[in-house]
Amino acid sequence: MDYTIDELICVCISRQVTDGELLAQGINTPLVMAGFILAQCTHAPNVRFSSAIGQGLCRDWAPLGVGRIEDLWLGKALAHFGFVAGAADLLPNYEPKEFFRPAQVDAAGNFNNIAFGRDYAHPRMRLPGAGGIPDVTAFSSKIYLYVPRHSRITFVPELDFCSGLGHTPARRRGAGARYLISDLGEFDWVDGRMRLVSCHPGVTVEHIQKKTGFELAVAPDLRQTPPPNEEEIRLLREVIDPLGVRQLEVLAGSARREHLRRILEREGAW
Repeated sequence: MDYTIDELICVCISRQVTDGELLAQGINTPLVMAGFILAQCTHAPNVRFSSAIGQGLCRDWAPLGVGRIEDLWLGKALAHFGFVAGAADLLPNYEPKEFFRPAQVDAAGNFNNIAFGRDYAHPRMRLPGAGGIPDVTAFSSKIYLYVPRHSRITFVPELDFCSGLGHTPARRRGAGARYLISDLGEFDWVDGRMRLVSCHPGVTVEHIQKKTGFELAVAPDLRQTPPPNEEEIRLLREVIDPLGVRQLEVLAGSARREHLRRILEREGAW
């Protein structure tokens, strides 16, 4: 069955979910949320969702949206809590699984969401910021990463700033990133270094290395990423995300703006 790269990423995220887990969602991460919901609709019916949007804990879900996405979290939450209480007090006790989207990531899995450029006062580009990432990555053993557009801009030999803690001898708790999915392949960490474990269909190791700013380790049992099945595609397109919100993370420029406009018009929020 034909599928798009955003659908493959969502399915790969879904496959990382284990039934019964608490799944934490950040802000503006529709690929992750679609993958989490897909997991609940298929092999993990007993997961729970915690979201920075509305700062709520949910058992139920609603189709993805943009203009009215708060309906999912404010209308369906079992409980609400403040961001600081959630990130620093409540969630560490439950150790949720969370996918972060790094602007830069190095071979050890340290990552940056603060700024491009070494001068903090005058950066080349200011990024969304660390949020609760330093708090979570310092203790959690369930840190996962995703990169919708794999390039040397993101996969770098050295970070400009570090907001997410990776595999470092200075670590006292947690384990560093366990897994990364990009639009080219899947990766894990062995002996503290990122390793390619799966190439997406049609993608070669040489192409992935060319798009990566440091030398990649390659798993001896390197495989091809299994494609989505027909039911997974149906759920994503017809049930979980009929508006195609997940595509916003893989589009850029005018194509992204136009797609966002169409979503808002269909929601009646434009």
